[in-house]
Amino acid sequence: MSEVVPLTDLLHRAQHGDQAAFREVFDATYEDLRQLARQRLSRGGRGTLLDTTALVHESFVRFANSGNLKLEDRDHFMRYASHVMRSVIVDIARASQAQRRGGDAVHVTLNTERGDRTDDGEAEILRVHETLEELHAADPRLVQVVEMRYFAGMTEADIAVALGVSDRTVRRDWEKAKLFLARALS
Repeated sequence: MSEVVPLTDLLHRAQHGDQAAFREVFDATYEDLRQLARQRLSRGGRGTLLDTTALVHESFVRFANSGNLKLEDRDHFMRYASHVMRSVIVDIARASQAQRRGGDAVHVTLNTERGDRTDDGEAEILRVHETLEELHAADPRLVQVVEMRYFAGMTEADIAVALGVSDRTVRRDWEKAKLFLARALS
């Protein structure tokens, strides 16, 4: 991910109410966020929930509405962006499942087998999200690694930079998290 402008300065100006700086943060990070979203959505056939642009824009709207968020630098911004992308993906998966089940409509089961097969992607996302809530109590960094890897599609090298740890540490954390997730989801 390339640093074209001094994002740290823009983040600090935006946090102090400079709307022009806030727009520049969006412009400066847009391609990086699209790349993260594209990586995330290209895996596992999740493109039916939303597209790259929708994920980036919804994430940025949530970022904009977050209020007094204190971001220190580009790495902190990317960690936060992966967390927001997780939130967006989980919310859309929940909404999709609710809509598929008729929302507020009266439910009549015609064929449960077909219904169970159509929402596997959303169900997996929600199970991973719930498991991460449990994992957070044991090891918050593992949750960050999963958010950045699974929900934002970041590479191990990018995650290492964002967390300020080595690539090897990220690989170890990713393996631990995968084992925890596999055990919890089986």
